Amino acid sequence: MILKTLRFSYKAAILLALLTTIFGCGQADKKSTSTASEITDKKYFQTKTEVKHAQGFTIEYFDNYKIVKIISPFEKSADTTTYYLVQRGTPRPTEANQGIVVEIPVRSLALTSSMHIGLLSYLNAESVLTGLSSLQYVYAPKVIALIDSGKVTEIGKDQTINQEKLVSIHPDLLMTTGSPSSKKEHYQLLSDADIPVISNAEWVENTPLGRAEWVKLMAALLNEEALVNEKFAKTESEYERLTTLAKSVKNKPLILTGQNMKDVWYVPNGNSYMAQFLKNAGGNFPWKANSTPGSLPLSFESVYPIALKADYWMNVGYDPNDTRSSILSQDKRYSDFKAYKTGKMFNYCNRTNSRGSNDYFETGNVEPEVILADLISIFHPELLPNHTRVYYKQLK
Repeated sequence: MILKTLRFSYKAAILLALLTTIFGCGQADKKSTSTASEITDKKYFQTKTEVKHAQGFTIEYFDNYKIVKIISPFEKSADTTTYYLVQRGTPRPTEANQGIVVEIPVRSLALTSSMHIGLLSYLNAESVLTGLSSLQYVYAPKVIALIDSGKVTEIGKDQTINQEKLVSIHPDLLMTTGSPSSKKEHYQLLSDADIPVISNAEWVENTPLGRAEWVKLMAALLNEEALVNEKFAKTESEYERLTTLAKSVKNKPLILTGQNMKDVWYVPNGNSYMAQFLKNAGGNFPWKANSTPGSLPLSFESVYPIALKADYWMNVGYDPNDTRSSILSQDKRYSDFKAYKTGKMFNYCNRTNSRGSNDYFETGNVEPEVILADLISIFHPELLPNHTRVYYKQLK
């Protein structure tokens, strides 16, 4: 009897040990799984944004990080830089060493161009700006206030960047203007100081909505996808509504752009950002069929026959104080132009402050629907009789 009892106890002990091991392992696995799935469970990026118009960048979403790819148009073959935008305080993905890591949301940002201030203003995020090149070129009142209070440091002048100054303020990120000279190897000092550099080539986009959509890159850096989706949907919808409205016109006025500069007259190519604006506004652009990359350098003599009959002369001069007389003083032959005679001469200097900074290059970049409305009101005023022009003004 005692032997049976001992045998039973021995078997029970073994069974208990097995059960303990099984359930113990189960609990350990469950705990391990919970730790591994913690990031997924938090669902950091419940709202995502989609790139529809821009050709220069893409965004993909994962559990605790986003992958942004910037496609450089300045190389013979497409050169793509990969950025891992990792939620602050979470582990980096193992593959992140193949690209550049940026912790998000970005808390402090330096810019090499005031053109990118419009991206911040669109998202009401001017306060993250801590460094900027050429402070005198700013239009945005909120940013000017930050500059005046000493919260924004000048990090260079024009095309020159003071990398030592950047290291001293140590922003979370430097955003540069995409160009052949913006390659990351030019910022070795910043790389050594663990300051990531991202290139923004919005100016290369050949459609107004494509250029404006770079605001989604800024939104991804700030975790502001919900806001950018809401606002950009309205921008997109209004731009498309106005484009459809202008398509209804039968008579499309002939449009001349630019000026003669040192015996060269540069006009946009037919696939360009500006040519797209003129087309969408119901204008007839004489070089619309030319797809040569970049601006077209023409002689005055080749432009002259078109200028004699062009109904409107757009983007005349860069000075907000320009008048028909001041333009004529630059070249007496302008008086032969039809648009000069009728006074239908316009530039985009309507929003210029005392610094000489032009909001067309800041807010205008993210308000293509407003610029389009300005152009339609000029070419076809009957379509928008109540529109008050924001960026364009007529030369007097």
